[in-house]
Amino acid sequence: MEQQYETIDLREIFSILKNNILIIIASAALCGLIGMLITVFVITPKYEADGMLIVNNRSDASTVVTSDNINSAKNLVSTYSVVLKSESVLAGVIETLGIGDVYTPSGLASKLSIQAVDQSQVMRLSITDENPERAQAIIAEVMRIAAPVLTETVEAGSVKVVSEANVTSYPVSPNKIMNTAIAVLVGIVLAVGYAFLKEMLNNTFVTDSDVTKHLGLTVLGVIPRITIEE
Repeated sequence: MEQQYETIDLREIFSILKNNILIIIASAALCGLIGMLITVFVITPKYEADGMLIVNNRSDASTVVTSDNINSAKNLVSTYSVVLKSESVLAGVIETLGIGDVYTPSGLASKLSIQAVDQSQVMRLSITDENPERAQAIIAEVMRIAAPVLTETVEAGSVKVVSEANVTSYPVSPNKIMNTAIAVLVGIVLAVGYAFLKEMLNNTFVTDSDVTKHLGLTVLGVIPRITIEE
């Protein structure tokens, strides 16, 4: 038995899209508007505060810096990160700033980011928070206690401030443009899906070509619709 396959005519696809263009545009505009309103009025904006420290692995007062010193300092960044994000250190930060109602040590550790800058001796501390002043205060306090804590914990080395704690004057999230664009795309996809679903569920014949295509029969004649005016 020969299996029959129904081919997809690109002209039909374009015709479906054309016939539903107003629905597609309306859906895209509506979803885009909803996405923008949710971004502006529902999602709480967050600000980012950061600061930079430089790691020095020399325990002596020598002014000669070798490549081994620099490489050792780079490797210490990950160690310093673990120490600064430890529960005992962050518990002290929370107590000093009086933010125990907002953060727990583990919660603050998950928000605090400590990374080496371009694989150098410099490490960047950053955090995002709904309150810009609180974010800046957290980074400033962590940087303040970094030198004594790390010098005591990791005996060889020192930590110095390269860039003081500062916070962005504008929210880093949510991204209004991206969220609106995603909402517009969702609206287009939903409208296009609706248009094709409606077409697939439509089992009526509109033209004689529909009869030929779906039934494989030749149309011998067409009875026109006549409107009689009284």
